[in-house]
Amino acid sequence: MTMQLHYYPSTAAMIPHIMLEEIGVPYERVLVDRLQNAHKAPGYLKLNPNGLIPVLTDGALVLYETAAIVLHLCDTQPQARLAPANGTPQRAEFYKWLMWLTNTLQATMIVYFYPERLLDAGNIEGAAQVKAAAHTRIVGLMQQLDALVARNGGPWLLGAGYSGLDAYAFTMCRWTRNFAAGKARELPQLGPYARRMLERPAVQRVLVAEQLSEPFV
Repeated sequence: MTMQLHYYPSTAAMIPHIMLEEIGVPYERVLVDRLQNAHKAPGYLKLNPNGLIPVLTDGALVLYETAAIVLHLCDTQPQARLAPANGTPQRAEFYKWLMWLTNTLQATMIVYFYPERLLDAGNIEGAAQVKAAAHTRIVGLMQQLDALVARNGGPWLLGAGYSGLDAYAFTMCRWTRNFAAGKARELPQLGPYARRMLERPAVQRVLVAEQLSEPFV
């Protein structure tokens, strides 16, 4: 049975979307229209009771949580070589940075974009303070990511080998594209890194499929 990616443009669904294009296996895209609140509709909540995007269905398997989808695709499509070999120190590094991307960087991004979720309704001043604090933290985390590319020597996050982490890191960098300050593309390593990602045919196909426009990152 063909895999289905339930997505909305420019969300975390871009990560498995890029990976699926890199892998090259048949899959279907299913648009979950957030503008129509489709991610809160009963049918979608049966797939993900948290009402969040993305969801990947693979036969009878229903997966949510982006990092879990990344690992599933790496493990079930080993021919794509989107993760280092199991049991190696390199695989452990892959796990570490995948968890960092989802649990540290992305989690902080969500606080930045949706500070009101943490506060009483109407607390505009509080939301502004939370947003500013999250922004400061994101700037520091992006500097960590920049240092990682430098330390590993590029061209990709872990060094010479492209992996599922690159789809994740690129998407997180993209989320900073409209920041007033602290854009990932302005950093010495992440700027060239993002341009290299944009040159990949899989990324180009995703940008077209999701109907995205510049700035892409």
